Amino acid sequence: MPPKKLPPGQNWREDLIVYDVAPLPPLDLGGFRLRLHGRVRYPCELSWEEIERLPRMQVRADLHCVEGWSVGDLLWEGVPASAILYLIQPEPDVSWVLARSHDGYSTNLPFSYFARPDTLLAFSLKGVPLPPQHGWPLRLVVPSLYAWKSAKYLVALEFLSELKRGYWEERGYHDVGDPWREERRRG
Repeated sequence: MPPKKLPPGQNWREDLIVYDVAPLPPLDLGGFRLRLHGRVRYPCELSWEEIERLPRMQVRADLHCVEGWSVGDLLWEGVPASAILYLIQPEPDVSWVLARSHDGYSTNLPFSYFARPDTLLAFSLKGVPLPPQHGWPLRLVVPSLYAWKSAKYLVALEFLSELKRGYWEERGYHDVGDPWREERRRG
């Protein structure tokens, strides 16, 4: 089998490096809510028990960090983005999704990337529940974009008809972040 191809400017490493923008406040699964809102027909808040009852899928994918490292062949399990879209039914004018995290982090991504078949809301990595440093209890995983778009500690998804920038995008990072196009920073 030929070696896997890397996006430009990336190098393989064995395991993920942990980055966080703030200390993680305590979180209790009993009170956990995932808020789905914005330009949708059926906004809602899902408890952890409701999330566990949604369809599941596994995705085996590489994760590429904007800092130039990649980890190959990670096995994620979670709720497919398609199940979320079916539940909330976004309005036809939705073009962006803003993901918000329990620690105050946020990131935006084009709706077309959120809607891809390999995008999921992961609760498991490598066959075990997500460890806290990798986003417990829920992480948005968007394998087609740089890892900063795969928001850890996910608590809300806002569906938007216009661009609203997240934490790193406000600081000059690219609004899309496609590693194959090296979309690291704007302009």
